Formats: sequence, structure tokens, C-alpha cells
Amino acid sequence: MKTPSARRREQVFAAIAKPFKRLSDDQKFWIGFAGLCLLTTFLIHNPWWRTSGEQVYKVDDVARESITAPSDLTFTDDQETDRLKMEAKQSVKPIFRYEPNKPDQAVQQFLSSWEKLQRHGNDNTAVKSSNSDAKIESHWTGAGGVEVGKVLAARSFSRNETQAVQDAIKESAEGYIYDDSDRQHFQKDVLVFDRAKPNQQMTVSMPESNWTPLSAARDKLRTRIAAIKSLSPKEIDAFYTAAESLIEPSVSFDSVATEKARESKADDIKPITVSLKRGETVVKEGDKITPDVLTKIAAIRNYSSSTRQLNRFIGILILVSGLFWLAWKYVQNRGIVPRLALSPRKTFALLGFVIVVQTGLTAVFFRLAEFTAAQNVRAPLNDPMLWSFAVPFATASLLITLLADRPTALVTGMFGAFIAGFLAPRGFEFAIYSALVSAVAVYGIGRYRSRQTVTTAGGLVGVAAATLALAMIAYTQQPIILNTVLLAVLCGLVSGLVTSAMTAVLMPICENFFGILTDVKLLELSNADLPILGQLALRAPGTNQHSHAVGQLAEEACRVVGGNALLSRIGALYHDIGKTAAPEHFVENQAGKNPHDRLKPTQSAKIIISHVTYGTKLAKEMGLPQRIVDFIPQHHGTRTLHYFLKKAQAEARDEKEISESDFRYPGPKPQFKEAAIMMIADSCEAAARSLAEPSAVNIRFIVTKIIDAILQDDQLDECDLTLRELTQIRESMIKSLVAIYHSRVDYPGYVPPDSGQFKFPTAENDSDERGFKYINPADIPVSPGGEIEDEAIHHSLQPDIADAKSAK
Repeated sequence: MKTPSARRREQVFAAIAKPFKRLSDDQKFWIGFAGLCLLTTFLIHNPWWRTSGEQVYKVDDVARESITAPSDLTFTDDQETDRLKMEAKQSVKPIFRYEPNKPDQAVQQFLSSWEKLQRHGNDNTAVKSSNSDAKIESHWTGAGGVEVGKVLAARSFSRNETQAVQDAIKESAEGYIYDDSDRQHFQKDVLVFDRAKPNQQMTVSMPESNWTPLSAARDKLRTRIAAIKSLSPKEIDAFYTAAESLIEPSVSFDSVATEKARESKADDIKPITVSLKRGETVVKEGDKITPDVLTKIAAIRNYSSSTRQLNRFIGILILVSGLFWLAWKYVQNRGIVPRLALSPRKTFALLGFVIVVQTGLTAVFFRLAEFTAAQNVRAPLNDPMLWSFAVPFATASLLITLLADRPTALVTGMFGAFIAGFLAPRGFEFAIYSALVSAVAVYGIGRYRSRQTVTTAGGLVGVAAATLALAMIAYTQQPIILNTVLLAVLCGLVSGLVTSAMTAVLMPICENFFGILTDVKLLELSNADLPILGQLALRAPGTNQHSHAVGQLAEEACRVVGGNALLSRIGALYHDIGKTAAPEHFVENQAGKNPHDRLKPTQSAKIIISHVTYGTKLAKEMGLPQRIVDFIPQHHGTRTLHYFLKKAQAEARDEKEISESDFRYPGPKPQFKEAAIMMIADSCEAAARSLAEPSAVNIRFIVTKIIDAILQDDQLDECDLTLRELTQIRESMIKSLVAIYHSRVDYPGYVPPDSGQFKFPTAENDSDERGFKYINPADIPVSPGGEIEDEAIHHSLQPDIADAKSAK
């Protein structure tokens, strides 16, 4: 029972497929054609990827190809303009403001606080109290607050002491003092503006020895105050605390003025424009890249990536569509691929799928090659052309060789070579390289009879790619040195390895999706351990033996007329699997009585015909490929069970009561060459097995009779066999049957038992032989459609009766 998720998936797929069901086959084909063209073009010209073949250069690199302007263009190089503006800004010297009166201001501020403290002092009064001390301390307005005021009011300081403190403050505040945080703005030269003289400026070279950081100036203040010997340590700390904040920077960085000057300087830079004429050579291959050349390359790159993106996409789309159209016309006029009977549209669908995969692989590997080269700075590792030899160019042609045929594979390889030309950094050279590697993949391997064939093909492609890589190096006049040669050979071998790996991955996908039967798949179906073949051998040993014999006949005949011999042999193994339902009702499995002797003709006909319908159903349930399933109904075509029909008509009161359709196989008639050969081989093997004396003359007679009957019954009208091929098939059948059923040499003293017209086993007979044996080949019951109907012969009939029936 299906799960809800499975049902939902089916509903979604049905909804997607519904609009396409109303389309005709031609409409579906051309929609698919357009989809292939668009997808391939998108892979070649992906707007999210850098344009293929575009080299990344830096100043002083060597140009790997000549670059010319594609059109008249004018380009504003914003990147270069921004760089010049940044350089202009950086050329502006930092601006500092100098205040020369800072020392005097510091001394005045100290004296102001000191005099205020002294005026409110109570030194001349006779009464001193703690309350008066608190009052004096509160009038200290300088730094340090009450604690400093308390120390400074504790005693009367002499004029010399206060003067020494003032001198220390003035000397420490003199000169160019800057805040420590402004050091980050220092450059080799700075501009200094004197606030006292606004119109004057001077340039100071840094480092300047007379510029003092604020921290050093304050350390100097402490040292000078500490040098006053009459002061106690507590008083020294109090005076330093009171004066420390008065030492301020006399030189300060003017960020506003500096930024304004830099912006003004940057505004003076005019936008950098590049003007190129169509066809103008920007740089030649081998020249060194200069900043000017780099700017022009950027102009061309900007033009290609923005102005003409749509034009390029449309151009590639038209070219790719033309290539696909040529491929379709080739496939259409070539007709059905003989080896696997692929229809033209299915062959083109396979070709299109493989080309899309090849284009994607080529695009990805080219970009990997460019990325790898960009990560290296030393030659030859920085050359993307060498890394590009690892691209698996031959994947498409190898796949088509293994899945279809060589001519189609060669066309696919040429198609892939054009695609490589669109994508490669050196389009022409790599197009030739890709075409040659693909040709090696097409003609360098034999038939695909084992999975190891893919590995062998990959090794051969790798050796060819390595050899052609050396040729490419010589053609492009690169230095032939050891490192270059080793890298090229290694990348060529990697190309073969990747080709075989990708082919091995894609082979099963293509086999299943397109319903293609490769030789390996067919050989896997010939495994006798498969359940259905085991059941056939166990339940219907005569049918199993018959199937192998038919396979041998059909295989040899297919080789003669150029059919798929392996397909016919494997089809023969499964063509009668429906007989496992009632094996005893078929003459090759009968070792005693014939069950049909007790059945009505209509019942017998129903049982015999049902082996086709049941076999078809069983094969589909097993998941056998459709080509193998087709052998089951087509090897009988639409022939009638003539003898059962005549028997039924003889037993009926009125012949009109009997419907001929009840005795006719459902068909269809053979649709392909191998199925037609199977029909002939099936009847010829059954007839030859019925001969008591399978001499060359008897075999020729019965084979000719069967082929003529099949031909006269119009069973071969729907396949592509010619009369010449029928003659070749007839001779092949006769030769093979004579080899299988040749007469034994008579041994001296051995007397064979007497035999009449019929020789068949009875219940008392211990013989292992099954079915009837006829001395006269003309007596074999061959229907007008070439069908052998041994089952219709009653075992109890005497020879003369059997003769009469055969004569009818």
C-alpha cells in the first residue's frame, strides 16, 4: 500500500505532467530542443561566473595572450580614481595648532588660586582654631581640593619657595607639548599653525626632538618641584597635584582642518577615463603588464561584463542552437542506431543530455584550473593552460561510444570540441585538443563487454591527452623544461582518470533513464543464477534447452546481417519464460502423454497463447528491459494456431461458430530485425528437433518452407529485413542446424531399433527424448504462418492418420 507521501509525490508529478499531455510529440520535442539550447548556453555564459577565458593579471605579470579592444569604448576607471584620491589625501600633511602662551596661562592660573588662598588666610590673627583652618582650606580653588588646600594653608611659605614653584610650572609648560594620543597623527612632516600668527605656518619634520609629550612635561614638573629642598614630601605632592593639571598641550591636532584639506586635495583629482579604439592592441602576448595596461584591461573587462552581456548570451545561444540543429539533422538522417535500435529522437535526447553534462564538467574544470593557477605565483604552476589539460574532454564521446555507436559518438565529440572552444582560455587550440582526445576515445576501444572496458578506455584517453598536451606546449612556444613537461603529462593523465570515473558514474544513469541495453547489461541478464532462468531450467527443461538452441541460431544469423547478436541471444533466453506456468502443455517438455489429447481445441489454444501474455506480464514484473520484453510477443507475431483452429472447426456444427481471433496470437508482428530473426529461429529449431534424420537436405527443406510461410503470412512487414538478408538468414540457419543436429557415425555391430513414421515416448518407455520425430520433413506440422504445432498431433493417432492430418 502506498504511503501518503508517495501519493502526494505522484499527485505533484501528475500535475506537472498534465499540461504536457495535451502537446503533440513534435511540440514536446521542440520544447525539449529549446531547453537543451538554453541550458547549454547558460552553462557556457553564466552571468554569476567570470567570463571564460578572461585572465587575471597584476602589475609586472607577463601577458599570456594578446588583448585588443572589441569596440570603441570610453571607460571611467573608478577604482584607479579612488586610488589616486586616496594617495592625494595621504599626501596632505597633518595640521597642528600651536599656542605659545600656554606657560604664562599656567602660571597665572596657579597664582590666581594661590592669592585667593592667601587673602582669606588668617595668618595675622591671634586666634587660630580648627574652625578657622577649615575655612581657609575651603578657599583653595585649584586642583586637589580641600586636601591640597589644607597642606598649603598649614604654614606660611616664603617668597623664594613660591617663586621656585612658579618657575617650575613655567619651565615645564614651555616648548611644544603634545598630547600623547596625538602621536598617531604624526607623519614624516607635519604642518604647524601659530595661533598668535594665523597667517604663518611652518613644516616640521618628525620626529622633532623639541616636541615633548604631555606625560614627559608633567614628569619634568614633579622633578623641578622635588628639587625645592625646603619643601617636605607632603608639600611636594600637594604642589604637584595643584600644578599638574595646569601643564597642558601647546600643540594639538586639528582634525577638522586636516580632513578639510584632504577632501579639497581629493576633489582636485579628475576622474580617470580610458578611451580605446576598436581593434586597438592593449598588450601583446609576452609583454609585461604595466599600471596603464592594467587599467585598459579593466576597461575591456568592464565593457565585456556589463555593456555586451546580453549580446554575448544571444550570440552564444544562436551558435549553440545551430550546433544542436546540425546534430539533430545528422541523427535524423542517420535513422535508427542499428546496434541498439535507438530511435532518432531518443538518440538525440541521449546526445543532448551528454552534451549538457559535458558542458557543465568543462566549465567547472576550466574554472578550477584558473583558480589553481591564481593561487600560485611561480611558473609553470601559475599557467592555467597547463592545468586545463586535466579537463575531461572525452567524457561525452566515450559515453556515446559505449551507449550508441561510433559515428554518433564522433559527432558528439566534435560538438564538445566547439563547446570547449567557447570556454577555454585558448579557444582554437583547445578545440583541436578536445576533438583529438574525443576521437581517441571513440576509436581507441573495442566492444563494451565488461565494466573494465571503461577503465581501459580512460587509461588510453589519459595517454593520448598527455601526448597532445606536449604537442600543445610545443605549438604555443612555451619553454620545454622538466617542470612544465611533468605538469602537462600529469594533468593529461588526470584527464583520462576523470573521464573514466565520470563515464562509470553516468553509464548506469543513462542505461536506466534512456532504456539502453549495453553489452554489459545484456551479459548480466544471461546469468543462469537469476531466479527466472533457474525456474525455467527446473520446471521446463525442454523449453530451457530450446531457448539456448534458438539463441545460438539467432546469434549467428544476426552476425551475418549486422544485427545485435548478443541482444538476440539474451532475448532467446527469455522469449518462452511464460511456459513455466504450464510446461507440460508444450511438446518439448512432454515425456509421456499429450495433455491436449484430453482438451478441447479452444482450451488448448488458450493455454498455448497464454504463454505469451503471461510471459510478458512476468517479464515486466521482473523489471526486464523493454527490448527484452518485446521478444516475447513479437517472436510469435499475429500468427494463428492453424491446426487447433482446423480441429475446432471440424468438431463444430458450424465453422462460423468458431472465432479465428481465439486462435491468434496477440502480436504485434516483429518490429525490429532481431525479433524477426527470433521468429524464424524459433520455428526452425522446433522443426529440426522433430526430424528423425536431420540431414542437410531435410534441414534445408524445412527451413525454406518455414521462411516462405512466415513471409507469405506478412509477418515481416513491420521490420526492416530485406530479401537479401532473408537469404543470408536462411543459409545461416541451415548451417547452424546442420552443426547442431548432424548425423552420428554408425558403429560396427550396432543395430538401431526400428522406427516408423512417428517416434515418440510412451509411459512404458524409459527414453529421455521428448516430442515427435518425423522421417519425412514434409510431414512436420508447419502452419501457414510458419508455426510448428506438434501439440496439435494426437499421440494415439496411427501414422496414416497423422499423415492425413499433416497433409491437410
